[in-house]
Amino acid sequence: MKLRDIVVQTAILPSLKSTKRDLAIGELLDSLIESRVIKAESRATLLREALARERKGSTGFGHGVAVPHAKTTLVTKPHAAIGVSGAGVEFNSLDRQPVYSIVFMLSPLTDPESHLNAMETVFGALSQESFRRFLRQARNIDDVTTLIGELDAGSSGSSGSSGSSGS
Repeated sequence: MKLRDIVVQTAILPSLKSTKRDLAIGELLDSLIESRVIKAESRATLLREALARERKGSTGFGHGVAVPHAKTTLVTKPHAAIGVSGAGVEFNSLDRQPVYSIVFMLSPLTDPESHLNAMETVFGALSQESFRRFLRQARNIDDVTTLIGELDAGSSGSSGSSGSSGS
């Protein structure tokens, strides 16, 4: 699975406004609504599900990145929004540092394998220090899509051998 298969280009926010976790997740959820990936009337339910997942344990795993997510019957394949924050977002990260890059993902509840593959793809990208650094420096949608394209071009197309996060 390639990152470009998951990330919705019109849901890339190179300048997140929110500096609080819940508001930043809402901002990214709104970008998926505006991109017509999900319907506006689903917003409250999906936000509640994503925040419930955060209460189980922060998806801010350190190094300035977070991957909040929710599994839902409202999508048939994984979709992700990306947000970049210049100011940083308080996310209760494992390293207690602010988050500057957030990948918010919705996955189909009925297809756990696609969820795991998508998470592996996202974590594979975010585990690379150079990807994290360039993502944090991105100033517009083109910067992010170019970075994703370069990452995908450099990957072998296999899903890799690294484990996935517990979700």
